[in-house]
Amino acid sequence: MILEKTILAVITTDKTKIQGSTAAFICKDREEMDLFAKHLEAILDGIAHAIGEDVYVIVKHF
Repeated sequence: MILEKTILAVITTDKTKIQGSTAAFICKDREEMDLFAKHLEAILDGIAHAIGEDVYVIVKHF
């Protein structure tokens, strides 16, 4: 099996949106969530995708 995309992290302001074993970051507000997404994109060499008002996923595309 060849993986073409992998979720590296989830960033949210709502901890009820998190399930599974992926790294998760719970932020106090939208501003902090945007900052985490920006920094984690660079650190993890991934791309931040907003999948709702209060959730980002950082995805690595191979």
